[in-house]
Amino acid sequence: MIEPISVLLVDDHALVRKGVRGFLETQPGILVVAEASTGQEAVRLAEQYAPDVVLIDLLMPGMDGIEATRQLLMCSPRSRVVVLTSYHEDEHIFPAIRAGALSYLLKDVKPEELTEAVRKAARGEAILHPRIAARVVQEFQNGREIPPHLFHGLSERELEVLRLVATGRSNAEIAGMLSISEKTVKSHVGNILGKLHVADRTQAAVYAWREGLMHRE
Repeated sequence: MIEPISVLLVDDHALVRKGVRGFLETQPGILVVAEASTGQEAVRLAEQYAPDVVLIDLLMPGMDGIEATRQLLMCSPRSRVVVLTSYHEDEHIFPAIRAGALSYLLKDVKPEELTEAVRKAARGEAILHPRIAARVVQEFQNGREIPPHLFHGLSERELEVLRLVATGRSNAEIAGMLSISEKTVKSHVGNILGKLHVADRTQAAVYAWREGLMHRE
C-alpha cells in the first residue's frame, strides 16, 4: 500500500488553514498531519512529523515563513517546502527560494493547481506561480546569481564545509581551517549529505562542481 503524502500546514490565519485542510483532505493520497500558526510551531512540528510537504505562509508574527523554512529544513531536510502566500515582491520571493523553498504559489491559485503542487513537491518537482516564474527568469536574464535549488537548504557554514569537501579536504583539515571540532565537521557533512540526497562526500563534491558551486581558477 502506498503511503499518503503527509502535509504540514503553516499559516497564522485559522480560516485559511481550515479551508486548505478541508480541500486537501478530499484529495486521495494526501494526509494533513498537523497545523501550525507560527514559525516556531512549524519548526517543532516539522521535527516531530518530518512531513513530506510543508505548505507555509511568509508573513506571520514572531518567526516569519522564511526563517521558519530555513530552520525546519535543518530539522527535517527531506521535507519539501511550498510557499503559499499573498506576497509576490522580490524581497519575499528570493529570500524564500534561498531559504530552501521548492515552490512558490500565490493564494489566488486554483484548488487543482494546489493539489498538483503538493503532489509534485512530494516528488521533488517545483512549481512557480506564473508571476513568480516571470520574476525569476527576468533576474536570471539580468545576470543575478540564483544558485541551484538544492544548495538553498544549506546554511552558510554548511556551504563553507561543502566547498572544502569539494577541494578534497579531510574532516581534520576542515576543522583546523574553520576553527571548529572534527565532531562538528562530521555533523555538518552528515547534514549536507542528507540535504543534497547523496550517499557520500565524494558524491557531494562531484555535485558541487557539476552544479556550479565551485569554479576552477
